Amino acid sequence: MLQQASVSTDVVTRESGFVHRLYRPEKPSDRTIIMMHGSGGDETTLAALAASIAPDATLIGIRGRVVQNGVKRWYKRITPTEFDQQDVRAEADAFVSFLTTMAKEQDLDLSKVTFLGYSNGANLIAALSQLHPGVVRKAVLLRPMPVLAEAQQVDLSDSRFLTIAGENDKLYYPFAPKLETMLRGCGASVEARVIRSGHGIGEEDARIAAEWLGSPAK
Repeated sequence: MLQQASVSTDVVTRESGFVHRLYRPEKPSDRTIIMMHGSGGDETTLAALAASIAPDATLIGIRGRVVQNGVKRWYKRITPTEFDQQDVRAEADAFVSFLTTMAKEQDLDLSKVTFLGYSNGANLIAALSQLHPGVVRKAVLLRPMPVLAEAQQVDLSDSRFLTIAGENDKLYYPFAPKLETMLRGCGASVEARVIRSGHGIGEEDARIAAEWLGSPAK
């Protein structure tokens, strides 16, 4: 008897654009943080964390376009640690196109923006930094892992990254060093931190990120 091939039953839809939301503090500085949520989140998810990291920053929360089995994401996944390479690249391209347009509309200098990403969102930031060198100059990546199957031979010597992994994050923590190696291999400056945490994020992440950015945490 022939063995039946496995067939994916995932339901994947894609929104036409990137839903986003702008948060301005009462007395904004010239700082801007672009927030990219994890799986199941949205454009509001990281607002409280980002505000505690940099209370004077203008915040821009963006929602990933992909919805897989009802879960909002930045790209399609095959397994929790394996990803659709074509979709990662396509969504990175679409996101950069959106960023370029938004930057013109908001009179925003992307070279001075800090990207803040968690899990799925952090992974796309790392990927698009390699696929579109120069777009990401400064980024805080919380619980990240590499999603590109192969390292890109690009120059990221003008880019700085803070990665924060959780030592109790059993599924994703083992992948964090590989991402750090990939980024450093492209010439990026990477500060890699490991904290006593699982996959969730909280006050210690905010404190470390605030110190790295040079701002006092709330």
